[in-house]
Amino acid sequence: MTTRHDSPMEAQQRGLEAAMRLAQLSMENSKRIMALQAETARALFEASVESARALAGAKDPAVALELRTEYSRATTEKMMEAAREIARIASETQGEFGRLVGEQLAGGSKEMMESMQRAFAFNPAMAPGAENALGAFEQAIATARGAFEQLTKASTETFANLAAAAAPAKPHGKSGG
Repeated sequence: MTTRHDSPMEAQQRGLEAAMRLAQLSMENSKRIMALQAETARALFEASVESARALAGAKDPAVALELRTEYSRATTEKMMEAAREIARIASETQGEFGRLVGEQLAGGSKEMMESMQRAFAFNPAMAPGAENALGAFEQAIATARGAFEQLTKASTETFANLAAAAAPAKPHGKSGG
């Protein structure tokens, strides 16, 4: 019968690799958000310069008011577009984090159960009812995993709802004329 003496080291290595994947995911998404913010700032700056030039050339106050209104509308749309994209990135990131953490929990609990089963198997003098303790432990792990999955699902749905709420509203049937 062979035993795995390096199992704790392997588990530690897998945990480290998972932490590295989470850190990498976090950095990649931070870069995406920063690039989006920089692009949004650049576009808004260019639009404000263009708007200032147009306003400087407007002689009629009604035209100037129309230009300001249009600039405000365009700025608001650009900001909402950026907010929706950030919400989408956050939702994707949250889902990926949940998936990675779930994999770690599933793998870790499986390894823990295997270790417990080996410990019970190697001790034939285990007190009567020890199997019940192992069963209770397995049930506790399964319950914790189920709770984590429900929490992940609920938070993913919340992020999706936030992203949907930030989606552009459809016009209420303007009549043209």
